[in-house]
Amino acid sequence: MTEDSIKKLTILHSNDLHGDFLPKVEDGKEVGGLARLSGYINQMRSQRENVLYAIAGDMFRGSIIDSEYQGLSTINLMNNLRPDVATIGNHEVDYGFAHLLFLEKCAKFPIVNANLFITMNNARVFTPYVNVDIGGMRVMFIGLLTEEVLASTKNEQIIGTFIDLEEAAKAVGIICDNYRTVRTDMTVLLTHIGYENDLKLAELLDPDWGVNMIIGGHSHTFLEEPSVVNGVPIVQAGTGTGIIGQIDIQYDQEAKRIEQFKWKCVPINEDTAPVDPIMDELVDSYRTQTDTKYKRVITRWARKLTHPLREQETEMGNLYADCMAWEASFDVMLFGSGSIRKTELGPVIEYQDMLENTPFDGPLYMVEVTGEQLRRMMLYILRDEAWTGETEFYQFSSALRLTYNKTTRTLEELTFKGEPVTDDMRIRIGLQDYHYNNFDAFLGVPLEEVKQNMKPKVVATSVNNIIEEYFATNDALDAHVEGRIRIVE
Repeated sequence: MTEDSIKKLTILHSNDLHGDFLPKVEDGKEVGGLARLSGYINQMRSQRENVLYAIAGDMFRGSIIDSEYQGLSTINLMNNLRPDVATIGNHEVDYGFAHLLFLEKCAKFPIVNANLFITMNNARVFTPYVNVDIGGMRVMFIGLLTEEVLASTKNEQIIGTFIDLEEAAKAVGIICDNYRTVRTDMTVLLTHIGYENDLKLAELLDPDWGVNMIIGGHSHTFLEEPSVVNGVPIVQAGTGTGIIGQIDIQYDQEAKRIEQFKWKCVPINEDTAPVDPIMDELVDSYRTQTDTKYKRVITRWARKLTHPLREQETEMGNLYADCMAWEASFDVMLFGSGSIRKTELGPVIEYQDMLENTPFDGPLYMVEVTGEQLRRMMLYILRDEAWTGETEFYQFSSALRLTYNKTTRTLEELTFKGEPVTDDMRIRIGLQDYHYNNFDAFLGVPLEEVKQNMKPKVVATSVNNIIEEYFATNDALDAHVEGRIRIVE
C-alpha cells in the first residue's frame, strides 16, 4: 500500500423520503426538510473531494406536494437535490406503472433496478446498474426492489419481479459476472427490500461477486452502527429528511480493497445543516400553490392521537377503522395499518392533514366470511413475520376483538359483538381495494373460497370521501387503545 494508492470517498444516502419536504420544529429547533437536506449535501460536496449521494427508494407519497402533482413535483425537487443514483421503491408505482416510466424520463439522475421485468419477454424495465466514476474510482450501484411492488401492480399482469431472495441474489450474480470488470473498484447494492431481508440477502451473496456494501430502505430502520453479514456491511437511514446516512471510505486502489469503512447517521437540523436557498424557494413555490387548495380546517379532534407502530392496536387505527364502519353495510372493518402514514395527528385537522395521513384513496369492498375463515385470517395476519414488519397488519373496528398468544401461536379469544366467534358465523368484512386485490397474500385465505359465501361488492368508491364526511360531521372525535388486539406471551 502506498500513499498515492489510497483514495477517499464519502457516500451519503437517504431512503423512504416519502414526500417529507417541509421542516418540522422539535424542541424549539428546526429539523429536516429538503432545503436543509440539500444544504448538508451541498456542504459536503464543497468540503470534500469525492462525494456521492444515493437514494434507496420511496421518494414518493406522504405529502400533498407529491400527490397533487402525481410525483412530478418530487422528480423536479430530486433533480435539484442531484443524487448520483437512485433505486425505485414500492411507492414509486403508486401512480401507475406507465406513469412511473414517464417520471423516469423526467429524472436527470439514473434510476437502477435489476429485478423488475416485462413478463412476456423477460426484459428488464430499468437499467440494472450504473457505474459512477469519481476521483479515479469506479463504483457500481445495483438496484433491487421489494416483492411488495407486485401488490401495487396487481392489475398490471405484464409486470413481474424476482420475488424471493434467492432469485434476487442470482440477479446480483448475473450483473457482477457480466459487468463487473477490473475497472470496478467497489460494488454497492442499493436495495428496497427491508432490513431483515438485507441481512438474509447478504448471506446469499458469493464473495467472488465482490459486493462491498448494501445500502437499504423500505423498513424505515434506524441503526446505530452497520450490521455486517458475510463480510458485507448493511446500512439504512431511517426515514424522511431529518436524517442522512454517511459512509466514509478509504480505498486502496492497488490492493483493490476497502482499508477503512466508517458509517454514521447525521441528524439534519439547524445545527448541522444550512438551508439551501434555491431548494427552499422551489419547495416554497409548491407549498404556496397547495396551501391555497388544502389549508382549510375540516374538524378538531378532542386531542392529539397517535399511531406509533403498525404492528399493534393504535388510537388513530381505532378511529379510522370505526370511521369506515360508520353507517356501513358490513359488520367489521379491517383497516390497513400501513394506510395511516403519520405517527401522530391533531387536534386541529386540515384537509391537507387528512389527505397526507391516508394518501392511498380507492374503493371500499365488502366480502362475507365464515367464523372459521375469519379465524384463519387472524392467525395468518398475526404469524411470526408480523412482528418484523414484513407483513400487512390491520386495525379493527369495535365489533371485533381478539387475544393472541405469541408463544403458542394460538388465538385465545376471538369475539364479534361480544360473543365468541363460531365456525358457522357469517361476518361481513370491509377492505380497502389494495387489500382486496391482494386478499390471498395478505389474509391467507383464498378469495375464491370466500366468494362462495357471497359475491364481493364495492360499497364505496372512495375511502377518503367517507373519512372527510365523518370528520366534517363529527367534532371532538377521540379514540383510545382499548384491547381490541391483545398480544400475550
